[in-house]
Amino acid sequence: MAQATADLKGKLCMITGATSGIGKAAALALARLGSSLVLVARDRARGERTLEEIVQKTGNRQVELMLADFSSQQQIRQLARNFLAKERPLHILFNNAGVVMLRREETVDGIETTFAVNHLGYFLLTRLLLERIQASAPSRIVSTASDAYGYAGGRLDFEDLQSQKRYSTMNVYGKSKLANILFTQELARSLEGTGVTANCFHPGLVGSNFARNNGPLASIGMLLIRPFIRSVKKGAETGVHLCASPAVEGVTGGYFFNKGERRLKAYARNEEDARRLWNISERMTGLRPASKNVASGFA
Repeated sequence: MAQATADLKGKLCMITGATSGIGKAAALALARLGSSLVLVARDRARGERTLEEIVQKTGNRQVELMLADFSSQQQIRQLARNFLAKERPLHILFNNAGVVMLRREETVDGIETTFAVNHLGYFLLTRLLLERIQASAPSRIVSTASDAYGYAGGRLDFEDLQSQKRYSTMNVYGKSKLANILFTQELARSLEGTGVTANCFHPGLVGSNFARNNGPLASIGMLLIRPFIRSVKKGAETGVHLCASPAVEGVTGGYFFNKGERRLKAYARNEEDARRLWNISERMTGLRPASKNVASGFA
């Protein structure tokens, strides 16, 4: 991992999608910096193996596991309830859980899976934990986005957020990543003056487990692009930088790559779209409107 620039002893970080890829690499790096960790995983056995590996490799025993499937809003709510019941601070929230789906599927909540997991999962968990994050300030919210937002093909199509009219894997994934970026910007605006920052980042083209879940064609595709893929350790560096580095203290609303700010296309900086997405996301998750003194958000 890149240069360690911070000591995170006494800080608590929650990482979603923590059992593989960027999430696991980030968890290892943050554990080495001394942070206490809450690993969020869908599968208990994989989560326990990851926890044991982190403790063994870093010597940091302040690591625990919590479970949630981000395709279920009920499970996200239960995750938040379980965490809040422990009455601990939360200094860093690292939103990272994500999927890529070759075919259109819907979650148990009746929402297109990619949009539900990749965007609404970030949105709902962040909102449910936001009061605690604010009470723990200075604190940081970091989200894994991607340059794949370009595959959205322009501004979000609010008439087809759930891709019912047409389904193209990269377009749908791109829309979810554009949503991450717009959410981060609106979140940063809503948190001005609270001591909480919100940033997102592009990890680069990183190998992941999505091919395993999408069959042989996806596996062949991954083989073709393998020469251009960077390691998960390299992909996680910018996320770790945003979680830990004093260099970005107070920086908010940014989109980063290789630890530097990256300029977004104009449609990814559209404040009207960001506000509209926020309002729609509130309705789709059943949350009350936010304010600087955010209510718990539990329905």
